[in-house]
Amino acid sequence: MPILVMKFGGTSVATLDRIRRAAKRVGREVANGYDVIIIVSAMSGKTNELVGWVEETSPLFDAREYDAVVSSGENVTAGLMALTLQEMDVPARSWQGWQVPVQTTSAHASARIEAIPTDNIMAKFAEGMQVAVVAGFQGISPEGRITTLGRGGSDTTAVAFAAAFGAERCDIYTDVDGVYTTDPRITDKARKLDRIAFEEMLELASLGAKVLQTRSVELAMRYNVRLRVVSSFEEMSDDAGTLVCAEEEIVESNVVAGVAHSRDEAKLTLTDVADKPGIAASIFGPLAEAGVNVDMIVQNISEGGMTDMTFSCPINEVKRAEKALDDARAAGQIDYADLVADTDVAKVSIVGIGMRSHAGVAAKMFQTLRDEGINIKVITTSEIKVSVLIDRKYMELAVQALHDAFGLDKAA
Repeated sequence: MPILVMKFGGTSVATLDRIRRAAKRVGREVANGYDVIIIVSAMSGKTNELVGWVEETSPLFDAREYDAVVSSGENVTAGLMALTLQEMDVPARSWQGWQVPVQTTSAHASARIEAIPTDNIMAKFAEGMQVAVVAGFQGISPEGRITTLGRGGSDTTAVAFAAAFGAERCDIYTDVDGVYTTDPRITDKARKLDRIAFEEMLELASLGAKVLQTRSVELAMRYNVRLRVVSSFEEMSDDAGTLVCAEEEIVESNVVAGVAHSRDEAKLTLTDVADKPGIAASIFGPLAEAGVNVDMIVQNISEGGMTDMTFSCPINEVKRAEKALDDARAAGQIDYADLVADTDVAKVSIVGIGMRSHAGVAAKMFQTLRDEGINIKVITTSEIKVSVLIDRKYMELAVQALHDAFGLDKAA
């Protein structure tokens, strides 16, 4: 039988009624001739509740026990989904990560999948099981301890299973009906995309779009797993959702596929830094060791042998960055006059594989922002994206203006 992977997020399994609704979708795919692997998240809100219990019990918790507690939400959903399918006369069985087994690293709370042997589940399919309901987000370490993959890890689990089992497709069921050209809450002109390339989706996910977890898109691109993002709450049709696929499967597309944004940004500037070989390593080495995720970097023109260095990072990592740099200065690794943090900024980005072969895209973006009176603080580019840092109060205006400027309300 061909294999289909179906992943249901927390909102899709938030209640017994929603689990029944999801189970009916699974039943239809079984009737279409598929063996199905379901990946389930914990019921909506349950993971946050479990995390809260751990933190209240032990503020400096043992990460191994954290994983043991937090992973339990998925076990409940998997068992309830299997029971629901059995009531529908669909042969189903629940599987916890260690039973598959989903083999991971030992990095508790942020483990990475290393292997998914297919023997156990395939043997059960051969015996007549038609649906394997797998608890997402969890696995087992080399030491035999339960591990979790970090927030959004069920998406990664689903793609990893699709790759391991050679699934025809991996459907991600969620509370949105696909991938849009931008956040529909910011502009009502946002348009649902029928298809989007892996690279575009990866950039959008990393730049603030919350439809898919970044690691899941990375895996899908590496193993060429066709992903479909669909709504759990709408009736299925042939054109439902958005297919995330290889660039070769997209016949026509706009130069820019979408506009992404992130409010959770901060800009830090080191003033009067000695402009000499190795200074960048002296600054960004300590930041890397402290786990600060640096994004945009700009070094000003040197004057009198001194320069300013500006970079951006997530707003919740500012304190960690300040401490790392202060410690490096105290240790004599670097010297600077001042460290200025601006936490009232936002990042706005345009993304599109068509940018590779079209000149003037960045210029059009900058002109559009100029026409709206929006000042750009920092710029960074790649082959298929341009990102700018601007004052946060202009973020929605910038997104709307760029969406209009690149005609994203219209299909190619």
